Amino acid sequence: MPRITLNGITVDFPFQPYECQEAYMAKVLECLQKKVNGILESPTGTGKTLCLLCSTLAWREHFKDTISARKIAQRMNGVELFPERPMSSWGNAATDADIPTYYTDVPKIIYASRTHSQLTQVINELKNTVYRPKICVLGSREQLCINPEVKRQESNHMQIYMCRMKVMARACHFYNNVEEKSTEKELVDSIMDIEDLVKNGNKHRACPYYLSRSLKQQADIIFMPYNYLLDSKSRRAHNLDLKGTVVILDEAHNVEKLCEESSSFDLTPYDLASAMDAINVVLEEQAKVVQQNEINAEFNMELANSGLNMELEDIAKIKKILLQLESAIDAVELPPNDSGVTKGGSYIFDLFAEAQITFQTKSSLLESLEQILQFLSGRTGIFVNTSGLHKLSDIIQTVFNIDPPEGTTGFMPHQSISKYYKVHIHLDNSNQKKKQRTDLWNSSSAKKQGKTLSYWCFSPGYSMHELVRQGVRTIILTSGTLSPLSSFTMEMQIPFPVCLENPHVIDKHQLWVGIIPKGPDGAVLTSTYERRFSEDYLSSLGKTIGNLVRVVPHGLLVFFPSYPVMDKSLEYWREHDFAKRIEEVKPMFVEPRNKGSFAEVMDAYYDKVVCPKSNGAAFLAVCRGKASEGLDFADINGRGVIITGLPFPPRMEPRVVLKMQFLDEMRRSGAGAQYLSGREWYSQQASRAVNQAIGRVIRHRQDYGAIFLCDHRFTTGDVRGKLPSWVRPYVNVYDNFGHAVRSVSLFFRVAQEIMPPPLPQCPSGSAGSLSESDTSPSTSSEQILSLKKAKNLDDHVPSLKRKRKVNGDGASSLCTEYEQELVSPRRQCMGLLDALERNEKSSEDAEEESDLSGEEKAQRLSTLSLQYEKRLTDEQKGGRKKIKLVSNTQADKKADLTEPKKARATLYIATVKETLSQQNYDLFSKALQHYKKTDDFHAMLSQMSSLFIEDEKKHILLREFYQFVRPQHKKQFDEACCNLTGVGCGYKPEHSLLREEREILAKKIEEKESQQKTAFSKDSCSQLNPGLHLNRGGFHLTTGLNSAGQNTSRAPRKDTEKASSSRRDHHQVLRATYLNDVKRALNKSTYSRFYEALLAYKKTDNYDAMISVIAALTTERPEDFHLLQSKETPIIIKSTKASSVPPT
Repeated sequence: MPRITLNGITVDFPFQPYECQEAYMAKVLECLQKKVNGILESPTGTGKTLCLLCSTLAWREHFKDTISARKIAQRMNGVELFPERPMSSWGNAATDADIPTYYTDVPKIIYASRTHSQLTQVINELKNTVYRPKICVLGSREQLCINPEVKRQESNHMQIYMCRMKVMARACHFYNNVEEKSTEKELVDSIMDIEDLVKNGNKHRACPYYLSRSLKQQADIIFMPYNYLLDSKSRRAHNLDLKGTVVILDEAHNVEKLCEESSSFDLTPYDLASAMDAINVVLEEQAKVVQQNEINAEFNMELANSGLNMELEDIAKIKKILLQLESAIDAVELPPNDSGVTKGGSYIFDLFAEAQITFQTKSSLLESLEQILQFLSGRTGIFVNTSGLHKLSDIIQTVFNIDPPEGTTGFMPHQSISKYYKVHIHLDNSNQKKKQRTDLWNSSSAKKQGKTLSYWCFSPGYSMHELVRQGVRTIILTSGTLSPLSSFTMEMQIPFPVCLENPHVIDKHQLWVGIIPKGPDGAVLTSTYERRFSEDYLSSLGKTIGNLVRVVPHGLLVFFPSYPVMDKSLEYWREHDFAKRIEEVKPMFVEPRNKGSFAEVMDAYYDKVVCPKSNGAAFLAVCRGKASEGLDFADINGRGVIITGLPFPPRMEPRVVLKMQFLDEMRRSGAGAQYLSGREWYSQQASRAVNQAIGRVIRHRQDYGAIFLCDHRFTTGDVRGKLPSWVRPYVNVYDNFGHAVRSVSLFFRVAQEIMPPPLPQCPSGSAGSLSESDTSPSTSSEQILSLKKAKNLDDHVPSLKRKRKVNGDGASSLCTEYEQELVSPRRQCMGLLDALERNEKSSEDAEEESDLSGEEKAQRLSTLSLQYEKRLTDEQKGGRKKIKLVSNTQADKKADLTEPKKARATLYIATVKETLSQQNYDLFSKALQHYKKTDDFHAMLSQMSSLFIEDEKKHILLREFYQFVRPQHKKQFDEACCNLTGVGCGYKPEHSLLREEREILAKKIEEKESQQKTAFSKDSCSQLNPGLHLNRGGFHLTTGLNSAGQNTSRAPRKDTEKASSSRRDHHQVLRATYLNDVKRALNKSTYSRFYEALLAYKKTDNYDAMISVIAALTTERPEDFHLLQSKETPIIIKSTKASSVPPT
């Protein structure tokens, strides 16, 4: 491997580095040697990860050499050990004052990136170097735990508490082995990513979570996601000692946002209600224990112990604090225009003081909450949602982040803390309904719309100052997109003496950049707020893209400023045939808002691009979306990027308004040039989002592509000057659209001749990996269904969808149903369990499914995949619309009734798999298999609720599970969903019928409808009898009119009879369903008495006698109460009395 010397330090590099790579490593070494911070931008594809690793590890080795030289020199008393190589040349990585005495004091390196998948790639890069440091990867219990019992807990909080309990009791043998195994050579010296750590943990029967914490003590370099580092709560949890460390934040373009968010919170009425419900459960259980102990004490029996060592009075105090906090928030007067009220950061302390939460009480309060959470996690029985209590605990830690100096009583936080914050209180507008509490302590605020308390940090510098206060030696921020650097350093509020904006490693024939201020029709392209929806702009933009798709080969990316702009543009293009013209050349794929279907759409796009029969594809996305934030579009997947406007943040959002006001206040208050103005920040946000999207086009040394900036505002020096430094030299302005097309056509012709063809892509992995440094986009080999591509744009975009007649059973379905045909010859999936089994099939089946060509896959998702997202949005709003899209070619064919169920099952499984971690998905699979075998409803509900309740976004997955619950359990499941999530599943009595009963009922209804149609047809013939009505008048016409009149007078009576018959049928179904429920719930003799009471009521009409018997029978056991409380009970009794047949 080549060895190069930079700043006096020899660096081993895997290959001869490019000039820009040497410059990058020199800057890294400068930061390390001078103990200063650095901010380094180097475009994707320039190998910055490799440069970072090699330079920092070379410096660290050199540092150790310096210690060695010092130690040897002291022993030799100035005599040279090797005359030809003096001691002074052994190492000059540090000044004399900086040299520690022991090797263990050599600075550790903390390498943080956004996600674990990115860290895995960094560790793989490390394996390609000659350096073999001791490393450690930090992760959560959810990722690292291998104890089956703990893994079964879906809630991350539950896993934490169960793990702690087992560790304290030494009841986890994986943990017990850690101390012994932590010195194993294979574990200490291996370079392991998070998957290797779990694999080796299983192999050695040692807990990977505690193993990683043990390895951390001896590690030279520690890898972690950067929220572990920036969030003070996570830092404490992982016991991170940052003193003297070198901190590297890779992919740092998101750091400022994360710094602000990790120090902020929103406390909703739902959070408080959830916390209070959990406290109520604890109160009730403790009260029972106290009551039991009073009886036990009377009879000298052993006292019961619930496991919670707290007095009832202390638990009640916590409830009182919650109620006082709720009252304090609700007491804040809001302006009449519902805009919310904003107060200074220090107001949070006044508000919390009203609820007796202060610096003096916070420690004991946190301790009590910890005890309660530990107790709730250890108890058995129905799942209790503890998310509200956890959030409250986190909030107290966020607000009271620093401890008061010892010996002070009236301590108030220093102005510098609260000045970074604003408190904003506004009406709660979340989709979650506030839980209604019915206990005696219920506050009046539950009756009206609650208020959300927001505590927002507006300075990322706050978190950065925290790192500096911890004694960090050097902080290096690096990314492919940090421009403009000046504003980025201002936001961070700490000095960055070392800065670098690296050029790219490409040549001039590999990049074309054009600003296109006017469309082909001469209209000005500008997506300003006033003009973005105007017809002339949308028309001109449609023509612009329609022309560019013809000159850009293969894949083309089109980025819009926001989802509404993208939706409106597509709507207009559909109505005016622009979409049709674009799709004639390249099918359009649209970035879905929901991540569940994102990988699927990406795979279909990739398949279409590589399909030899196609001209490529266009991928429509939004700036700041998933596609712009790190997905790989190397080579033919992204030969062009079109930016259609400047993506400014939403100007009227309270948080954006307050951020701008905060910056202006800081600037006026004397901080001066240290702060951006609000306007500068607003502009910089748009520029950074554009730069991030632009970064998709050139991904490595041999890549090439074009960037189209289609907005006249790019011609201004201010906006143009904020483009990345590697892009600026290539920028040209084309006032004439034709000149731009000619120029870019020539560029692609030359590039295709000069550049080597890209290597063929391997169809492995998943497009869902949002990685900045992915170099091979992947395609999915597992496609089950082929969906006919809809011919109209409005079949895919929800906002364009015309209203159609909807049929369905009313139960909400997770994904939109397309008309589908099965391409696999295997048996059809009839339900969720079948879909699960099929999803888990062996690789042979996967190969069988991969026969589906890229063309067919692309067709099923082409044109616009926003439909799924719209479906989820409707669900969250409470609607349960079941939209069926039918492609034009199939409209006349009768759909197979099993197809929608089959598709729902498959799509549901895919969504669950995408949403849950692998461990939790395995638990989900096992729970389903168990339910299938045992029919154990309570075990299934317990497991499903633990998987989906903790995270509000997963509530819909619990409700969607309803359609696959066994008929006899549907009613209970609906009630459980209503209690747990606040929304039911749309239960109807007929859902409880077995399949055979449903089929009989469906046949009856079909026959009735058929008879009605026949009758209607006869009436129509009679009313429009051509022999009578189409004569030229006279006697026949009069007769016909009389005949028609008679028919008309008979019609209302027939309609009434039909309605009456329909009601009778409905009551019959209700009665049969209710009696089935009763029969299942009661034992044989009890049911016999129940039935006799109904028959007696039918004969005698004695209501009081009947109701007293039924009430007595259904209230003997608490689990039978629902039979009496059911809202159908009065209808059943009434219809039983009215019916002429026995009720069963």
